[in-house]
Amino acid sequence: MGVVMKNGTGVEADRVGQWSGTAPTAGFRRIQKSGLKRAMDLAVAWPLVVFIGPLLMIVYALIKIFDPGPALFTQLRVGKDGKTFTVYKFRTMRVDAQQRLQALLDADPVAAAEWQKYEKLKEDPRVTLLGKFLRKSSIDELPQLLNILKGEMSIVGPRPVQTSETQRYGTDFPFYSACRPGVVGLWQVSGRNKLTYAQRVAYDIEYVQTWTIWSDFVILLRAIPVVLFGDGAY
Repeated sequence: MGVVMKNGTGVEADRVGQWSGTAPTAGFRRIQKSGLKRAMDLAVAWPLVVFIGPLLMIVYALIKIFDPGPALFTQLRVGKDGKTFTVYKFRTMRVDAQQRLQALLDADPVAAAEWQKYEKLKEDPRVTLLGKFLRKSSIDELPQLLNILKGEMSIVGPRPVQTSETQRYGTDFPFYSACRPGVVGLWQVSGRNKLTYAQRVAYDIEYVQTWTIWSDFVILLRAIPVVLFGDGAY
């Protein structure tokens, strides 16, 4: 066990994200044990994979043609119970993305401040022309259907974060790790990239604290216009 700390709810938790007391809300307990949520994930993911299979192959080919390199982007993310897994996305950035980002942050203090606040850039030199379309339409996220089928992600849930980002949750990390990360999250239908990172964390915590299967349906319905109109996407 790590050092015991208290979060905003007054419930004790240790530094590695394990509650040392009773779960703080009914929503927290429900989302940890819900078999219905997993059943809904499979009921949605399997038909989608079959239906959009041709689209996935077309996008894969276009990436290879217009920006030679891997068509899929893979990265370790933190999932349920704090376990790491490999997330899949269509690659939207250039192959030398990390070098481009570091050069920009070193040379542009305004961009560095934006990155510190959001961990995103509205004018990102790393993103390809095709990548901008894939992000705007959210098509880049579709390979995560494979993560759902593997039991690593859910249709709805907190967005999967890197290990370095877990510190942003502080002692509220147990809320994040209570469930599988989602392809769609509450913060995405509440402002998406217009939100600061702190606001995104707050929405993730709210989602788990108040979770019901009905809330997942509501988030999915709210996601439809967000995806169709690309609101807050870049």
